[in-house]
Amino acid sequence: MRVFVTGATGYIGSAVIRELIDAGHQVTGLVRSDNSAAKLKEAGAEVHRGDIEDLDSLRSGVAAAEGVIHLAFNHDFSNFAGALTTDLHAVEAMGAALEGSGKPFVITTHANGAAAENVVLSLAERGVRTSIVELCPSVHGAGDTGFVPRLINIAKTKGFSAYIEEGNNRWPAVHRLDAAHLYRLALEEAPAGARLDGVADEGVPFRDIASVIGKQLNVPVVSISREEAETHFGFLSTLSMLDIPRSSIATQELLGWRPVQPALIPDLEQSHYFNS
Repeated sequence: MRVFVTGATGYIGSAVIRELIDAGHQVTGLVRSDNSAAKLKEAGAEVHRGDIEDLDSLRSGVAAAEGVIHLAFNHDFSNFAGALTTDLHAVEAMGAALEGSGKPFVITTHANGAAAENVVLSLAERGVRTSIVELCPSVHGAGDTGFVPRLINIAKTKGFSAYIEEGNNRWPAVHRLDAAHLYRLALEEAPAGARLDGVADEGVPFRDIASVIGKQLNVPVVSISREEAETHFGFLSTLSMLDIPRSSIATQELLGWRPVQPALIPDLEQSHYFNS
């Protein structure tokens, strides 16, 4: 299949590119810079110049493809509403170019991103084989730049690793290579309108995450109150309190997806999270 991928050189996108090429697909990635273009070519993919705000570029990339995986997103937490609007417009443009084609269109759900999801679900009724992948707070593995590295940096800065109250609140997690495999299966097999849970660890207690960070950094592991959470964790304070376990049993049954990579805690016990 000729597959157009946005966010192709990102943390998850680069793993998806490798997964697709290894499975025999021809991949074209959306890139803005010469550096990203060089990375794509080195990986064996073709280059399509543009970005997610260039809707004409998105339409032309989609028109030349037999399937689309949309991974690009502007993770600007200072203007998250603006990032969601940009994502919505990108999804609308690509979706319109796919209407009536029967081609697969896979997107990633984002917090408060219901508008883009609603567009995608409506496309399932207009001749597009759409699916939505919902990932976890931690998509972990080598090269992770997400929430767990931020927790590590906070622990380094503060001199201790913290959890809130009992620390029993749970985070689901998935390894980036398992996530990449799920995106490929969604592209190849997911029925129109499918919602897919990219979950391996159903719920890792936050206390366990804090404990392994403390052990690896050789700093104390401390319980703090909810009132202290914002001062300690900053913009991560709300997420650090959430108890959000999830299961991927239905997704595994639907697509035959089986997470096989290390779980979050064993992955955190490896040195790659703490070398830099």
